[in-house]
Amino acid sequence: MKHLLKMQDLTKEELFELLDLAAKLKAEKKAGIPHPHLAGKKLGLIFEKASTRTRVSFEVGMVELGGYPLFLSSHDLQIGRGEPIKDTARVLSRMVDGVMIRTFGQNVVEEFAEYGSIPVINGLTDYAHPCQVLADLLTIIEHKGTTEGKKFVFIGDGNNMANSLIVGCLLAGMEVAIACPEGYEPDAEILKNAQATGRFTLSHDPVAAACDADVLCTDVWASMGQEGEAEKRKQAFAGYQINDSVMAAAKEDAMVLHCLPAHREEEITEKVFEAHAAEIFDEAENRLHAQKAVLVKLMA
Repeated sequence: MKHLLKMQDLTKEELFELLDLAAKLKAEKKAGIPHPHLAGKKLGLIFEKASTRTRVSFEVGMVELGGYPLFLSSHDLQIGRGEPIKDTARVLSRMVDGVMIRTFGQNVVEEFAEYGSIPVINGLTDYAHPCQVLADLLTIIEHKGTTEGKKFVFIGDGNNMANSLIVGCLLAGMEVAIACPEGYEPDAEILKNAQATGRFTLSHDPVAAACDADVLCTDVWASMGQEGEAEKRKQAFAGYQINDSVMAAAKEDAMVLHCLPAHREEEITEKVFEAHAAEIFDEAENRLHAQKAVLVKLMA
């Protein structure tokens, strides 16, 4: 494991090594046990998209690991004025020990990894969000004891979250169902590979998809960069909501996840969100612990 650019970069063994390490680091933090695995190391944090959880969790994580985070807005870097990605990669590789990038195109993180000589972590692209999925899987294990054989259901846009959740949850031994409107399906290659497992279904009926679910998950209907499509998407996604009807189809003890921020009464009702707030905010906290595990594996 040299980089974390997408969930497909991980083997099942590597996935569970990261989740086990995340749980260990979380337990040590709760017990007040220091773990300065990255003492003296420096992490560049390149942001071309706004962030709450990604920025705070990576900055705090590096400090707790004994390292030093450098926030690098694209507005402040030469990359924002047209410097080629490959040149920025080669410059930063001589100054820092790793880079996290939160951007639009997956090609940006892939090219950075190709030309740089340091570990690269995808903090979110339009194609993938691996760090969030690691946090999601850690949360499922905490609440359900295991991922193996559990049914995971995602309702909403076939976006970066859907792409990464399909790959990650199947890798973790789960059955996966996705419900999305026609024309908003996940990546075609990811769907093809998922269908070959025999543990995946794609439907356009949220209630049917939710049948016997152990875990339900959703995301906003319009992600960053899609604000101009908001009204069109509201019409297309009407009914693709985690609500009482969907919860009734799931198992009685089903848990609910949301990567946040949540638009209540759109992709999830206020009632369902607040009933499962403990799980959702455990999930948000687990970004910190899961990413610390990634940083240790790549940079220690």
